[in-house]
Amino acid sequence: MGDFGRVLTAMITPFKADGSVNYDVAAELAAHLVSNGTDTLVVCGTTGESPTLSWDEEYQLFVEVLQSVAGKAKVIAGCGSNCTKEAIAATQKAAKIGVHGSLQVVPYYNKPPQAGLEMHFQAIAQACPDLPLLLYNIPGRTGQNLQPETVARLAKVNNIVGIKESTGNIDQASEIRRLTPKEFQIYSGDDYMTLPLLAIGAKGVVSVASHLVGNQLQQMIQAFSAGKIEVATDIHLQLFPLFKALFLTSNPIPVKKALKLRGWEVGSTRPPLCEEADSEVSQKLEVVLKELSLI
Repeated sequence: MGDFGRVLTAMITPFKADGSVNYDVAAELAAHLVSNGTDTLVVCGTTGESPTLSWDEEYQLFVEVLQSVAGKAKVIAGCGSNCTKEAIAATQKAAKIGVHGSLQVVPYYNKPPQAGLEMHFQAIAQACPDLPLLLYNIPGRTGQNLQPETVARLAKVNNIVGIKESTGNIDQASEIRRLTPKEFQIYSGDDYMTLPLLAIGAKGVVSVASHLVGNQLQQMIQAFSAGKIEVATDIHLQLFPLFKALFLTSNPIPVKKALKLRGWEVGSTRPPLCEEADSEVSQKLEVVLKELSLI
């Protein structure tokens, strides 16, 4: 259940000048990403600015992206919430239109104990038993860490198939791998951690950089899988400045800037996110993009 491939793109949400969602560009970008290395699109995650999207906007994005890539790629719907009841309702609604899985973030702000986190994810899984769920642990944003022991218990639930691991902590990822069955999928939630996590048994990455270098990320992962470690390492080191540049300030501000520099009309971010008034971030990003011949 739930084979999402190696390169999952955490897709940005394009906006129009008036701040409304640009569904046409979203559909066009989705098709472009699938033609350039993406196996699965993750829609309405952190990179998609889910905190400032309404449930109706998210649902419509799922509809548009599904239609755009039908038969060519899978779509994972970001339906997480810090309210269990809301997460269940959103996930059930997305499941009815045929999404291939759902990303479920650790509840943010209210900082549940581990028992509460386990209960939260089990309740969503039980409410949508036929939909594969990917856990999403990003304590830097949520304020709470999903511990490896809790992940191991959740991995026993039939339709909880993996985790997007965004702690940047290889010890934690190693412990998750040690405690879970091999079919439980670990995805790096940070581009710069992809190669290190592959070495301990991760399957791939939920990527931001794949908006720009999806094919290269596929090549890196395939090279590693084929035992061509030096080739994989060379690609990682070549792309490493980009991985870091895309997080010079809060994601997705830099990647949206990069896409605009490449001619995509993705608009700005929604408040309270904003483009940096200081031009230093933009200058550093442009230097890296030029060095990689991306602009």
